[in-house]
Amino acid sequence: MSERSDRELGMGRRISRRDFVNGVAVGTAGLLAGPGSLEALAVGALEAEQRPDYYPPALTGLRGSYEGSYTAAHALRDGDFWAKAGAPRDSGETFDLVVVGGGISGLSAAHYFRKDAGPAASVLVLDNHDDFGGHAKRNEFKVGNRTILGYGGTWSIDSPAPYSANAKALIKDLGIDVLGRRSIMDWKLYGGMNLGSGIFFDKETFGADKLIPAPVRRRRGVGEVTGDPWAPFMNDAPMSAAAKRDVKRIHEDKTDYMPGLSSAEKKAKLVRISYANFLTEIAKMDPGVLPYFQARPHGLYGAGIDAVSAQDAFGLGFPGFQGMGLDEAPGVGQGLDAIRSHEAEEYFLHFPDGNATVARLLVRGLIPKAIPSTALDDLVTARCDYARLDEAGSPVRIRLNSTAVRVRHLGDGAGKLVEVTYSRDGKLTVVRAKRCILACWNSVIPHLCPELPEAQKEALHFATKVPLLYTNVLLRNWSPFQKLGFASIEAPGSYHTNLGLDMPLNIGSYHSARTADEPVVVTMSKTPCSPGLPIRDQHKAGRLELFTTPWEELERKVRDQVARTLGPGGLDPARDILAITVNRWAHGYAYQYNSLFDEFWRDGKLDQSPCLTARKPFGKISIANADAAAYSYTDAAIDQAYRAVQEVLKA
Repeated sequence: MSERSDRELGMGRRISRRDFVNGVAVGTAGLLAGPGSLEALAVGALEAEQRPDYYPPALTGLRGSYEGSYTAAHALRDGDFWAKAGAPRDSGETFDLVVVGGGISGLSAAHYFRKDAGPAASVLVLDNHDDFGGHAKRNEFKVGNRTILGYGGTWSIDSPAPYSANAKALIKDLGIDVLGRRSIMDWKLYGGMNLGSGIFFDKETFGADKLIPAPVRRRRGVGEVTGDPWAPFMNDAPMSAAAKRDVKRIHEDKTDYMPGLSSAEKKAKLVRISYANFLTEIAKMDPGVLPYFQARPHGLYGAGIDAVSAQDAFGLGFPGFQGMGLDEAPGVGQGLDAIRSHEAEEYFLHFPDGNATVARLLVRGLIPKAIPSTALDDLVTARCDYARLDEAGSPVRIRLNSTAVRVRHLGDGAGKLVEVTYSRDGKLTVVRAKRCILACWNSVIPHLCPELPEAQKEALHFATKVPLLYTNVLLRNWSPFQKLGFASIEAPGSYHTNLGLDMPLNIGSYHSARTADEPVVVTMSKTPCSPGLPIRDQHKAGRLELFTTPWEELERKVRDQVARTLGPGGLDPARDILAITVNRWAHGYAYQYNSLFDEFWRDGKLDQSPCLTARKPFGKISIANADAAAYSYTDAAIDQAYRAVQEVLKA
């Protein structure tokens, strides 16, 4: 951390900190009350959502999995929930389908079910958060009369593999023309302002704070590297001379580090070693290069180069393989993220709030009165009416702030029902359904359904979620970026490992900032890692770290990093930071199989994948989520929803 005082960092400023208590959002008119639990609502959860000031996207501070959203689930996991829960109330409600989980997969399941079962089919969607969308989180910021959007989770419509026919069809049904809409993204703005990519070296990791131009551009839409791209790095990077020479060598040399072997034989070796080992043991790099590359795969794998195979590093385009004669066909055990596809690269679209737009389109189709927009351009700026989500008489109802705690079958034979008990406002309520789809995390399901077969529960527990932070910082203006000459900055040793301006977008009446004197949202992300541990143990340790880091410390880390990185460009954190939203996803990405730790995956025994056992239907209960595909992308969530609906329709 820097030596700046809390006063210099602006810790005492009344900005986003006024909107929460102990990390709990409390809207400006006392929308939510009581530190520590969102289930302690001042007027009861049902009434709160009817209030005109109930609008979760505009809440700042600690979002994502905020304090209170997981209280009931953790008590259930720890085995002491039912001793304190009390008797449930029978609502008397019976639905054709109850969906547990209101993320992309759960909303897609509701969409598919009504498409097949008919518009009169009744559906209830339950979610433990105060907003729908799951990881597709919308963050809104207000500056005067202007609303600025940020994404708090799922960033875009994209995937390393082509979208399936079903996923493409749903996106089209929602009115999104992925290829035709790419014009909303202004790829030339930053490059036209000569804003490129930078690297921030922090003193804790590298011995000195230093911001320099990145020698290799790694983000589309920023300026090209001009002149000798390596000169600033070789002159100014706070690394040893040997490490700097090797960083340059691994990018430029076309050496075959495994001569005499075929492409397949090389991949069979690369799949068993980490990229870190490849650099130091195969390419004979100085160990000082490792901190420079360590965070490179964080955004995809939730771990560093110690836990990602060299074969995956090749597929991801990391340097060192340009002279090895490797073909681009996927090798046995190659990670899904590392598979190259031209079609997938073209099928890309980013909205100002990320894939929250997809979630909002799904909700608009399910409950038209909730988001009364008629076109995609209108929807981006439309305000959701949360009071409409759970109206009596509506064929589809979305019930927020409601944590499912038990799902079980009632009766026998074709006429049996599924009973779903949920916790809301500190009280238990029972609803019944002819069918049920669990679109929540795999790790929760064994606690909800203890009657599942033991082998299936074990497979469900295998899916250790990847923890992460998506942080948005509202700045008074972005002149520091312009003065420094960067639009995006990698920070391999810092708390957040990247910091930058989001892609400029123009859609309908919404326009991103186009001049540096306008307010802007700066995006940052972090994956907590414990290098050296097996990858799933790293995820568990990272989750504990996020849960035990208080809001005040998160805010301090954000302010300190922004100040140290952008301070040379004139940024004053106390003056220029207008709001901070930290989207904490202690249970973030779906775990994707890894050849260094999952033997079945390394050996190509895909039929042994735990997700296949985990997602088996059980009576009238089916499972839909990205975990069910071991693939952390929106199309996976959609595909698994489609499969689950087909299963329950046959049950």
